[in-house]
Amino acid sequence: MSAARDLVVVGGGLHGCATALFAARGGLSVTLVERGALCREASGVNAGTLTMQMTRVALIPYALRAHAMWASARDWLGHDVGVVVCDGLSLAFTEREEELLAFRAGKRREAGAPIELIGAAAAQTVEPGLGEGVRLAGHCKVDGYANAYLTGLAFRRALVEAGVELREHAEAIGIEREAGGYVVKTRAAPARGRRLVIAGGVWIEPMLAWLGVALPIKVLVNQLAVTERQRPVMRTVIGIASGLLSLKQYPHGTTVIGGGWQGVGDRARGGLALRPERLIGNIRLACHAIPALKQARLARAWAGLEAETADALPAVGPIPGHPDAYVCGSVHSGYTSGLYIARLLADRILGREPELPLFPIDRLLAQPQRAA
Repeated sequence: MSAARDLVVVGGGLHGCATALFAARGGLSVTLVERGALCREASGVNAGTLTMQMTRVALIPYALRAHAMWASARDWLGHDVGVVVCDGLSLAFTEREEELLAFRAGKRREAGAPIELIGAAAAQTVEPGLGEGVRLAGHCKVDGYANAYLTGLAFRRALVEAGVELREHAEAIGIEREAGGYVVKTRAAPARGRRLVIAGGVWIEPMLAWLGVALPIKVLVNQLAVTERQRPVMRTVIGIASGLLSLKQYPHGTTVIGGGWQGVGDRARGGLALRPERLIGNIRLACHAIPALKQARLARAWAGLEAETADALPAVGPIPGHPDAYVCGSVHSGYTSGLYIARLLADRILGREPELPLFPIDRLLAQPQRAA
């Protein structure tokens, strides 16, 4: 029988990796269980956007702190994650989008986001590559993006350096309570911990069900695409008020195109297929915003999963009815806020008072949960 560690984390995406790292650096012995390679599921197939303009209003204070962590990642993480800090623009091309942009920017500004509404001429100065037809733009200097692939590599190295036991390619197939903690069953050896964190992304729902906790999690199937390399055609992160565009060009020349366009898939099968008409719509919108993208060729397109709770706010905090067990996930625009939210949870596990409140799941449960 394997000895119990202080903490076992199930899920090796951004939230699981960050929670495990901060807990280990806080003095706990930690095992991290992940069914594949670290940060290669939902955390590896997203656009890596770090933006206030697509963040829920309630998460703005968390996103601002997380953005500062991303900007200094090389210092505290110890490895490069390819972060680029730049200006961001959210565009309005129609009267309806203009109204939506003004309303949402105002709410986010009240929450602390440094978003300024500017006209078409000023937006063109910020981003010379913009096309015609912009009526209004939200401008935020606290924006940017991370490289999802480099993030996974960086966290793996940092976790190894912190002494975390990594069990990659070890799919969890069950969780049970036992005397003094929890046992996570895998198809190989079980992992035991006196404390437990479930950080399984869209798989949080079935994982919590192993403990008798019913938490509905909606699965989004986001379509993304990337172009071949081309000359620099943009220097900002671009979105539109409707949320149907996320656009940035990486330093090596490729451009990632994303947004809220949904593909085909589910929790069991993952991102199964693209919807061509929606992919075309996404690309047309991108070319309308940055006309020079018409010169690029599409290299690849894919569908990635994203978790969402009923109220679109995170599921982060204690698991009701289960002492020393926690959940961490379903953070909208998870790359933007995830680092800081994971650090808050690690503080709670370490017995420290979190700087900002967590997001307990009691609000999302249909019935009170009782200890098993």
